[in-house]
Amino acid sequence: MRVITGSARGRKLKSPADESVRPTSDRVKEAVFSIIQFELEGRRVLDLFAGSGQMGIEALSRGAERAVFVDSSKEAIGIVKDNLASTKLSENAVVLHADALAFLRESGQIFDIIFADPPYKEGIILKMLPLAAARVAPGGILMVETPYGEKLPETAGDLTRTKEYKYGKTAITTYR
Repeated sequence: MRVITGSARGRKLKSPADESVRPTSDRVKEAVFSIIQFELEGRRVLDLFAGSGQMGIEALSRGAERAVFVDSSKEAIGIVKDNLASTKLSENAVVLHADALAFLRESGQIFDIIFADPPYKEGIILKMLPLAAARVAPGGILMVETPYGEKLPETAGDLTRTKEYKYGKTAITTYR
């Protein structure tokens, strides 16, 4: 797993050993960043259920102003911090060891782009969607990774599902 482009291009990233963590494939990551390539510069990004932090790190490498990384795993938080240090992107990052749903309920922060890759088959996604939608700035985007075939609602809070992209067994659904 590597940073695809930008200031940290080519840097290797560590991934948690925990088998419940599924790093986003390079193919899916490339596709996600193709979708939002002109929306990153100077933006505030949230990497929810961060795992290795690769989505937020890629965004910072490509010019995002700030990224917040949230994960409930201590191991994942340590790896995100290591990855930020190795890519020299720590200065514009905040790493929080917290439950994602609690963070969304309590933080009050607003983001231009939210990446959410919740654990599959745990029922978290339907609880997460309206909470995350409430944290998206006007004109922002919520990008959700799920197994392909999982049906997501047409709306999440004030956001509307705009597109679903299929990449093998993975789907990326965008809400705006």
